[in-house]
Amino acid sequence: MSDLLRRKLQQARTLMDLSALINSTLDTREIRRRAIEAAARLVEAETGSLLLVDRATGELFFEVALGEQGDKLKQIRLGKGQGIAGWVAESGEPIIIRDVAADPRFFGGADARSEFTTRDMICVPVSTKERSLGVLQAINKTTGSFDEEDKDVLFALANQVAIAVENANLYQELKETFYETAQALAETIERRDSYTGGHTQRVMQYSVAIGRSMELPGREMERLRLAAILHDIGKIGIRDSILLKNDRLDAEEVKIMNEHSVCGAEILEHVRQLHDIIPGVRGHHEKYDGTGYPDGLKGRDIDLIARIIAVADTYDAMTTDRPYRKALSMQTAIGELKKFAGKQFDADVTDHFIRILPDLGAGIEG
Repeated sequence: MSDLLRRKLQQARTLMDLSALINSTLDTREIRRRAIEAAARLVEAETGSLLLVDRATGELFFEVALGEQGDKLKQIRLGKGQGIAGWVAESGEPIIIRDVAADPRFFGGADARSEFTTRDMICVPVSTKERSLGVLQAINKTTGSFDEEDKDVLFALANQVAIAVENANLYQELKETFYETAQALAETIERRDSYTGGHTQRVMQYSVAIGRSMELPGREMERLRLAAILHDIGKIGIRDSILLKNDRLDAEEVKIMNEHSVCGAEILEHVRQLHDIIPGVRGHHEKYDGTGYPDGLKGRDIDLIARIIAVADTYDAMTTDRPYRKALSMQTAIGELKKFAGKQFDADVTDHFIRILPDLGAGIEG
């Protein structure tokens, strides 16, 4: 088999592999990372980068960059039309630059900041019929010089990348709309009680911060975020005379109030896509020693999402005013969490929360 035929087969295989990836995931980072790797491999380049258009500003930014200096390149933005990449994004024309330093369009700031030397490149547009999404670059040919065949191959790759990026963006927009709708529903319920204003947002932020500290995987973080937003949705079924009472609840009222976690779970049962957050919503008042409600679950039998929300929910309840008492200070609330770690709360979750709490500060919205 000739070297040329072997190269053609390898290029076809690389394009097919990327196509399979595009059809199997909507993870934007994974799509972009693989696309850049494919670009470098297809045309035998030292490295590559994918610059995307910021819809709000029109700027190009380095979302992904491979190679030794990749992390630094992620931070660089180009103004609209700036640099070779900006020219390609605006013109929609692919281009080969064999002496980048001599090109008047070249933006040297990226090389200066990353301590990387760009000698030659291919830059092709990543776009749909409707709009420009960005540009794909292959940088520094490792053997010989970039040619028209390399440009055509990279352009074919860019077309696939455009489909992948657009699909991922649409998915992300739909997901954010879903989260925002859930948040709006939770806040509508919350508005019934002026004393709990902002509670849902704070519990979600505390919970997500704990999840990050515990290094939960992406899918679990999504489940945590949504369960935290909807953890009190069952209060929609609690009558105002109990929910808005300006004094401590009596035993019968407490029993009714405690039904909100079951009510919330029953509401979510009607939405198939939300079934996996039900354990977090139903179990956020379970206690680690088994004395909680509604099911008296104990220890790790309680869903991890519920154990995280329990800590976040209790801390926020302690540090906000209630009709029958003033808010506790952060230090007093931390003391209570420590006191009941391993009893009411998962000790590991509590430890993570206490460790990160001083750094949350103004980042938590009231």
